[in-house]
Amino acid sequence: MQAYEFINNLIPPLKLTDKTKMALAWMEEIRTDVLPVVEQGKFLGLLRDEMIFDQNNPDENVGSLIPEAANCWVFSDKHIYDVLKVSAEFQSNVVAVLDRELAYLGVVTMEDAISAFADSLSIQSQGSVLILSMNMTDYSLAEICRIIESENTKVLSSFISNDPLDDSKIKLTLKLDKPELRHIKATLERFGFRILDHYQEETGVSSEEDRIGNLLRFLDI
Repeated sequence: MQAYEFINNLIPPLKLTDKTKMALAWMEEIRTDVLPVVEQGKFLGLLRDEMIFDQNNPDENVGSLIPEAANCWVFSDKHIYDVLKVSAEFQSNVVAVLDRELAYLGVVTMEDAISAFADSLSIQSQGSVLILSMNMTDYSLAEICRIIESENTKVLSSFISNDPLDDSKIKLTLKLDKPELRHIKATLERFGFRILDHYQEETGVSSEEDRIGNLLRFLDI
């Protein structure tokens, strides 16, 4: 899942010679509070509606303002996960996409990025999520999958993060294809694995809001 696959062509870039009142009109039309600023194919940064309101002169050119977040971009061949990381770093709902010659290609919205990432992790699939804590030296996804598969359950996706309660340990979040966890939990604990949390889903995700909520819970954000 590379970034260029999710470029949103409905969000137009602004030029330095565009009027700020036109920028506000575009923002209102496409229901966003930020637009990219591009000049001669180069990404200059992002213009937010609050910057225009603070200036309070709708007849000024976009060039009279200094775009922010000039580094809020990723290369087109980067994974969609990199888009999420840059978005979090700059607290932006859009991230610009550039080719390897630094030419502007478009932007990816967080709604599209989160939806794509949720799909890649099978978040919307029926099943359950299991969160384990362990030392990095004890981590073997192959061994953990073997134990889980012995209970006729498959691991659909996995995600590793730091354990905030213990710097020496990692958290392993697993998406499983079965909602029933009782036997799996018992088997994992018998093999010495510590279970931090779990939740079960009886039905598939039915809305974008549910999909995003499940993704954030999966990533423990």
